[in-house]
Amino acid sequence: MPDVDGFDEFYRGSRQRLLGFVYVLTGNLAEAQDAVQEAYIRAWQRWSTVRGYDDPEAWLRVVASRIAVSRWRSLRSRARAYLRHGAEESVPGPNTDTLEVVAALRRLPEEQRVAIALYYLVGMPVAEVARETEAPVGTVKARLSRGRAALAELLTVVDLEEPADA
Repeated sequence: MPDVDGFDEFYRGSRQRLLGFVYVLTGNLAEAQDAVQEAYIRAWQRWSTVRGYDDPEAWLRVVASRIAVSRWRSLRSRARAYLRHGAEESVPGPNTDTLEVVAALRRLPEEQRVAIALYYLVGMPVAEVARETEAPVGTVKARLSRGRAALAELLTVVDLEEPADA
């Protein structure tokens, strides 16, 4: 168990200096805060060892700067990949049919909606749906049947025009 009192004192005495140091390295306050927070987490996890160092704050500066550099390298790699491959293709929005199905599913009772989603969207067999929902297999079958019937009603398109050949 880490020495809470010793760590708290260490944190209070070093946090501003460390944040200022990493901020100067990164030029971005949010990135600096993230790196410093991660460094303090690592120090806390190893506090029984770190507190015995000649200069625990020096250890923390090294850890925080490595975290910041690692994040910078990751961002740089992503930027290079973007330049090489271009922007990710945008995903088209849902079509009106999808929106209608989602709206109809929202109108079903939760048990039916969950059963339909697990069976049709996730592809689980009825027995697995029953296990996951903690319901008997017969109940799941009934929920699927009632849910399909309700969806059929909700998604029925009424054609008000008479057929041309009538």
